[in-house]
Amino acid sequence: MAINAHPPESAAEAATGPRIGAALGLGLLAAALALSLFVWLGYLIHPGEPTGLDLMVRAWLGSLQSAELTSLMWAASVYGAPVRLSPIGVVLAVLFLVRGWYRGALLVIVTLAGAGLLDTGLKLFFGRTRPEAFFTHYPAPPSYSFPSGHALFATCFFGGIAVLLSHRLRSRAARALVWAIAVTLIVVIGASRVYLGVHYPTDVVAGYAVGVVWVAAVALGDRLATPRARLGV
Repeated sequence: MAINAHPPESAAEAATGPRIGAALGLGLLAAALALSLFVWLGYLIHPGEPTGLDLMVRAWLGSLQSAELTSLMWAASVYGAPVRLSPIGVVLAVLFLVRGWYRGALLVIVTLAGAGLLDTGLKLFFGRTRPEAFFTHYPAPPSYSFPSGHALFATCFFGGIAVLLSHRLRSRAARALVWAIAVTLIVVIGASRVYLGVHYPTDVVAGYAVGVVWVAAVALGDRLATPRARLGV
Protein backbone atom coordinates (compact mmCIF):
# COMPACT_ATOMS: atom_id res chain seq x y z
CA MET A 1 0.00 0.00 0.00
CA ALA A 2 1.39 3.39 -1.00
CA ILE A 3 2.21 5.79 1.79
CA ASN A 4 1.32 9.45 1.37
CA ALA A 5 4.42 11.46 2.27
CA HIS A 6 2.40 14.62 2.72
CA PRO A 7 0.18 14.88 5.80
CA PRO A 8 -3.45 15.75 5.16
CA GLU A 9 -4.36 19.40 5.41
CA SER A 10 -6.53 20.64 8.20
CA ALA A 11 -9.81 22.32 7.32
CA ALA A 12 -8.31 25.74 8.06
CA GLU A 13 -5.27 25.06 5.87
CA ALA A 14 -7.45 23.74 3.06
CA ALA A 15 -9.56 26.89 3.18
CA THR A 16 -6.58 29.21 3.21
CA GLY A 17 -5.56 28.56 -0.38
CA PRO A 18 -8.93 29.34 -2.02
CA ARG A 19 -9.46 32.39 0.22
CA ILE A 20 -6.08 33.86 -0.68
CA GLY A 21 -6.57 32.94 -4.32
CA ALA A 22 -9.88 34.81 -4.38
CA ALA A 23 -8.27 37.80 -2.64
CA LEU A 24 -5.47 37.84 -5.22
CA GLY A 25 -7.99 37.68 -8.03
CA LEU A 26 -9.92 40.62 -6.62
CA GLY A 27 -6.68 42.51 -6.05
CA LEU A 28 -5.57 42.01 -9.65
CA LEU A 29 -8.97 43.11 -10.92
CA ALA A 30 -8.89 46.22 -8.72
CA ALA A 31 -5.35 47.01 -9.88
CA ALA A 32 -6.30 46.64 -13.55
CA LEU A 33 -9.33 48.91 -13.14
CA ALA A 34 -7.32 51.46 -11.13
CA LEU A 35 -4.53 51.51 -13.71
CA SER A 36 -7.04 52.02 -16.52
CA LEU A 37 -8.64 54.85 -14.56
CA PHE A 38 -5.29 56.54 -13.96
CA VAL A 39 -4.30 56.32 -17.64
CA TRP A 40 -7.63 57.84 -18.64
CA LEU A 41 -7.28 60.66 -16.09
CA GLY A 42 -3.73 61.34 -17.25
CA TYR A 43 -5.00 61.70 -20.81
CA LEU A 44 -7.92 63.84 -19.64
CA ILE A 45 -5.80 66.40 -17.77
CA HIS A 46 -2.93 66.45 -20.28
CA PRO A 47 -3.75 69.95 -21.64
CA GLY A 48 -3.26 71.24 -18.08
CA GLU A 49 -6.65 72.91 -17.75
CA PRO A 50 -9.16 71.80 -15.09
CA THR A 51 -11.96 69.59 -16.34
CA GLY A 52 -15.62 70.52 -16.11
CA LEU A 53 -16.02 67.95 -13.34
CA ASP A 54 -13.14 69.53 -11.42
CA LEU A 55 -14.78 72.94 -11.53
CA MET A 56 -18.23 71.58 -10.65
CA VAL A 57 -17.00 69.64 -7.61
CA ARG A 58 -14.88 72.57 -6.41
CA ALA A 59 -17.90 74.88 -6.61
CA TRP A 60 -20.08 72.36 -4.77
CA LEU A 61 -17.56 71.87 -1.96
CA GLY A 62 -17.14 75.62 -1.71
CA SER A 63 -20.86 75.92 -1.01
CA LEU A 64 -20.56 73.44 1.88
CA GLN A 65 -17.92 75.35 3.79
CA SER A 66 -18.47 75.86 7.50
CA ALA A 67 -16.21 76.47 10.48
CA GLU A 68 -16.73 72.97 11.85
CA LEU A 69 -16.20 71.20 8.52
CA THR A 70 -13.16 73.34 7.76
CA SER A 71 -11.58 72.38 11.08
CA LEU A 72 -12.20 68.69 10.36
CA MET A 73 -10.80 68.91 6.83
CA TRP A 74 -7.79 70.88 8.05
CA ALA A 75 -7.02 68.23 10.67
CA ALA A 76 -7.44 65.41 8.14
CA SER A 77 -5.11 67.17 5.71
CA VAL A 78 -2.45 67.97 8.30
CA TYR A 79 -2.39 64.64 10.11
CA GLY A 80 -2.89 62.63 6.92
CA ALA A 81 0.05 64.27 5.16
CA PRO A 82 2.88 62.10 3.80
CA VAL A 83 5.31 63.80 6.19
CA ARG A 84 3.16 62.54 9.09
CA LEU A 85 2.33 59.08 7.77
CA SER A 86 5.90 58.21 6.74
CA PRO A 87 7.40 58.45 10.27
CA ILE A 88 4.47 56.44 11.62
CA GLY A 89 5.23 53.82 9.00
CA VAL A 90 8.87 53.70 10.10
CA VAL A 91 7.79 53.24 13.73
CA LEU A 92 5.47 50.40 12.69
CA ALA A 93 8.27 48.76 10.74
CA VAL A 94 10.57 48.96 13.77
CA LEU A 95 7.88 47.45 16.00
CA PHE A 96 7.40 44.63 13.51
CA LEU A 97 11.17 44.02 13.50
CA VAL A 98 11.29 43.93 17.30
CA ARG A 99 8.50 41.36 17.32
CA GLY A 100 10.28 39.31 14.69
CA TRP A 101 7.80 39.99 11.90
CA TYR A 102 10.40 40.81 9.26
CA ARG A 103 8.03 40.30 6.36
CA GLY A 104 5.58 42.88 7.73
CA ALA A 105 8.37 45.41 8.31
CA LEU A 106 9.66 44.96 4.76
CA LEU A 107 6.20 45.35 3.26
CA VAL A 108 5.58 48.61 5.14
CA ILE A 109 8.91 50.10 4.06
CA VAL A 110 8.59 48.99 0.43
CA THR A 111 5.01 50.25 0.19
CA LEU A 112 5.76 53.72 1.58
CA ALA A 113 9.08 54.12 -0.24
CA GLY A 114 7.39 53.22 -3.50
CA ALA A 115 4.59 55.67 -2.78
CA GLY A 116 7.12 58.45 -2.33
CA LEU A 117 8.90 57.66 -5.59
CA LEU A 118 5.64 57.39 -7.52
CA ASP A 119 4.33 60.66 -6.10
CA THR A 120 7.48 62.59 -7.00
CA GLY A 121 7.96 61.01 -10.41
CA LEU A 122 4.37 61.35 -11.59
CA LYS A 123 4.10 64.95 -10.40
CA LEU A 124 7.20 65.85 -12.40
CA PHE A 125 5.98 63.92 -15.44
CA PHE A 126 2.54 65.57 -15.64
CA GLY A 127 3.55 68.97 -14.26
CA ARG A 128 0.00 70.07 -13.53
CA THR A 129 -0.31 73.44 -11.80
CA ARG A 130 -2.30 73.47 -8.57
CA PRO A 131 -5.62 75.29 -8.29
CA GLU A 132 -6.00 78.42 -6.22
CA ALA A 133 -6.50 77.50 -2.56
CA PHE A 134 -9.78 78.46 -0.89
CA PHE A 135 -8.17 79.56 2.38
CA THR A 136 -5.35 82.08 2.74
CA HIS A 137 -4.16 80.44 5.98
CA TYR A 138 -3.78 77.09 4.17
CA PRO A 139 -2.04 77.93 0.88
CA ALA A 140 -1.31 75.39 -1.83
CA PRO A 141 2.14 73.76 -1.62
CA PRO A 142 4.70 74.69 -4.29
CA SER A 143 4.77 71.18 -5.78
CA TYR A 144 2.74 70.04 -8.76
CA SER A 145 -0.85 68.89 -8.40
CA PHE A 146 -1.29 65.55 -10.23
CA PRO A 147 -1.62 63.09 -8.57
CA SER A 148 -2.46 64.01 -4.98
CA GLY A 149 0.33 62.86 -2.66
CA HIS A 150 -2.06 62.82 0.29
CA ALA A 151 -4.47 60.50 -1.53
CA LEU A 152 -1.66 58.27 -2.78
CA PHE A 153 0.06 57.96 0.61
CA ALA A 154 -3.21 57.46 2.50
CA THR A 155 -4.18 54.66 0.14
CA CYS A 156 -0.78 53.00 0.46
CA PHE A 157 -0.51 53.48 4.23
CA PHE A 158 -4.00 52.54 5.39
CA GLY A 159 -4.66 50.18 2.50
CA GLY A 160 -1.35 48.42 3.06
CA ILE A 161 -2.04 48.00 6.77
CA ALA A 162 -5.52 46.68 5.98
CA VAL A 163 -4.02 44.11 3.63
CA LEU A 164 -1.52 42.99 6.28
CA LEU A 165 -4.16 42.70 8.99
CA SER A 166 -6.65 40.97 6.71
CA HIS A 167 -4.27 38.05 6.26
CA ARG A 168 -3.89 37.68 10.03
CA LEU A 169 -7.53 38.09 11.10
CA ARG A 170 -9.73 35.02 10.85
CA SER A 171 -12.97 36.81 11.67
CA ARG A 172 -14.78 38.11 8.61
CA ALA A 173 -16.37 40.83 10.73
CA ALA A 174 -12.96 41.97 11.99
CA ARG A 175 -11.60 42.13 8.45
CA ALA A 176 -14.63 44.11 7.33
CA LEU A 177 -14.15 46.56 10.22
CA VAL A 178 -10.46 47.05 9.37
CA TRP A 179 -11.29 47.79 5.75
CA ALA A 180 -14.17 50.10 6.69
CA ILE A 181 -11.86 52.17 8.91
CA ALA A 182 -9.12 52.23 6.26
CA VAL A 183 -11.45 53.29 3.45
CA THR A 184 -13.06 55.99 5.62
CA LEU A 185 -9.69 57.52 6.49
CA ILE A 186 -8.52 57.35 2.88
CA VAL A 187 -11.67 59.05 1.59
CA VAL A 188 -11.66 61.79 4.25
CA ILE A 189 -7.98 62.62 3.73
CA GLY A 190 -8.40 62.81 -0.03
CA ALA A 191 -11.59 64.86 0.22
CA SER A 192 -9.87 67.32 2.55
CA ARG A 193 -7.45 68.29 -0.21
CA VAL A 194 -10.27 69.22 -2.56
CA TYR A 195 -12.24 70.97 0.20
CA LEU A 196 -9.24 73.15 1.05
CA GLY A 197 -8.81 73.95 -2.63
CA VAL A 198 -5.23 72.72 -2.95
CA HIS A 199 -6.09 69.89 -5.37
CA TYR A 200 -8.51 69.22 -8.19
CA PRO A 201 -10.84 66.22 -7.69
CA THR A 202 -9.11 64.42 -10.57
CA ASP A 203 -5.80 64.77 -8.69
CA VAL A 204 -7.26 62.96 -5.70
CA VAL A 205 -8.91 60.20 -7.74
CA ALA A 206 -5.62 59.68 -9.58
CA GLY A 207 -3.81 59.41 -6.24
CA TYR A 208 -6.27 56.76 -5.13
CA ALA A 209 -5.78 54.86 -8.39
CA VAL A 210 -1.98 54.86 -8.17
CA GLY A 211 -2.17 53.81 -4.53
CA VAL A 212 -4.43 50.86 -5.33
CA VAL A 213 -2.11 49.72 -8.12
CA TRP A 214 0.98 49.94 -5.91
CA VAL A 215 -0.59 48.21 -2.89
CA ALA A 216 -1.86 45.44 -5.16
CA ALA A 217 1.57 45.07 -6.77
CA VAL A 218 3.33 44.82 -3.40
CA ALA A 219 0.74 42.35 -2.09
CA LEU A 220 1.02 40.22 -5.22
CA GLY A 221 4.81 40.22 -5.03
CA ASP A 222 4.62 39.17 -1.40
CA ARG A 223 2.20 36.34 -2.17
CA LEU A 224 4.36 35.03 -5.01
CA ALA A 225 7.51 35.17 -2.87
CA THR A 226 5.93 33.52 0.18
CA PRO A 227 5.86 29.71 0.42
CA ARG A 228 2.35 28.30 0.72
CA ALA A 229 3.04 26.95 4.19
CA ARG A 230 3.69 30.50 5.43
CA LEU A 231 0.75 32.27 3.79
CA GLY A 232 -0.90 32.77 7.14
CA VAL A 233 2.17 34.40 8.73
